[in-house]
Amino acid sequence: MKGKGAITIGVTMGDPSGIGPEIILSSFLHSEIRKLGIIVIGDFKVMQAAYDLLGISSFRLCRILDVSEGIFDPTVLNVLDLQLVSMIDLLPGQVQATSGHAAFGYISKAIELALRHEIDAVVTAPLHKEALQMAGHNYPGHTEIFAEMTGTRDYAMLLHDEKLSVIHVSTHISLMEAISRLKRERIEQVIALAHVAMEKLLGHDPHIAVAGINPHAGEKGLFGKEEITEIIPAVTRMKAKGIHVEGPFSPDTIFLQALRGEYDIVVAMYHDQGHIPLKLIGFSSGVNVTVGLPFTRTSVDHGTAFEIAWQGKANPQSMVEAVKLALKLNR
Repeated sequence: MKGKGAITIGVTMGDPSGIGPEIILSSFLHSEIRKLGIIVIGDFKVMQAAYDLLGISSFRLCRILDVSEGIFDPTVLNVLDLQLVSMIDLLPGQVQATSGHAAFGYISKAIELALRHEIDAVVTAPLHKEALQMAGHNYPGHTEIFAEMTGTRDYAMLLHDEKLSVIHVSTHISLMEAISRLKRERIEQVIALAHVAMEKLLGHDPHIAVAGINPHAGEKGLFGKEEITEIIPAVTRMKAKGIHVEGPFSPDTIFLQALRGEYDIVVAMYHDQGHIPLKLIGFSSGVNVTVGLPFTRTSVDHGTAFEIAWQGKANPQSMVEAVKLALKLNR
């Protein structure tokens, strides 16, 4: 049983053909993770196969069919068995509709449990977007699934590393669409979400920087007007609300300034603008957070790594950091 006041974290298994099962198991080898109330939401037989592959002996797997059956002990890892995958049909390291469907099922169950307050936070292992689409689940990624299934309209993707944090105005859309859809209201919304999230993490008001979308942040309109028409009005309005925010800054320098500690988080205008600097300095340690949801959701900030899946080579560091961050955000 779980101790009074303890936090239960549901960890989705991710795409069974990928490295999800391995990084979950490897993360549980860390003593700080084993002290927590962890329930893997996935398939017991898949987890058992990965457990055998890694030759683990310091803890055992416990198959459960309901959260209430969980045994919260450092020597036990609970697996809520949804029985969505046949080991006979599972092809490690390959794109499969069956694996995409299973990954979607684990996420759906985790959201259901979180909305019913049976778990306090969700940490997700990676899914494969093509496998998800092959299975008929037409979402570009985790973030959009969580937003739709929780009825959340105001949300954003935040990437966090101890050295740098970024939050995105847009994510999984084309660059042309990201530019055409750039509006003051959305920028204000993301600045507000950044303020709330970083205040939880830091324990004080964060210092927020906003990147421009054009070279040199538009150079006063010489290289584009979006800074003048959309970004500056958003920053000015949020400053008036008492948020410690500045910008827009030239995108080619602001991330370095944040890395040096001059800002706590950077508001990036589109997917790659924020992902590239974060992954450059924290590829194995970065954590993906969906801010704005009614519960905490964190994730590893990498993919299914099919090229090394089911070979015992996967690095669990991002999973370890995702679990630790979920605990921190809940506290």
